[in-house]
Amino acid sequence: MFNFLSKDSVKKISPQEAKKRLESEDGVVLLDVREKAEYLEIHIPNSINVPLGKIGTIEKVVPDKETTLFIYCLSGMRAGNAASQMSKMGYKNIYNLGGINSWKYDTVSGK
Repeated sequence: MFNFLSKDSVKKISPQEAKKRLESEDGVVLLDVREKAEYLEIHIPNSINVPLGKIGTIEKVVPDKETTLFIYCLSGMRAGNAASQMSKMGYKNIYNLGGINSWKYDTVSGK
């Protein structure tokens, strides 16, 4: 049913660790893979939106496959799927942040 990757390919990251790293590291991309309407309703500040169905276009948005990526969706399911696809595309530093429903920090709405 699912093709799970080894733990080395896609790592999990907690909201606490992600927030800490986003505040202290440059160049981390926070990727929201929900649909555009969901993103506009609420999202984590400074995240970019590439819906799961369009993840094949990620190379246009994040061309450097060494970029550190924190991927999230609503509950974590789509983030895991996107992370798996991106790993197969050659991205090396992928972290599944899970769902925005676990994010206890600031969020914004709109663009």
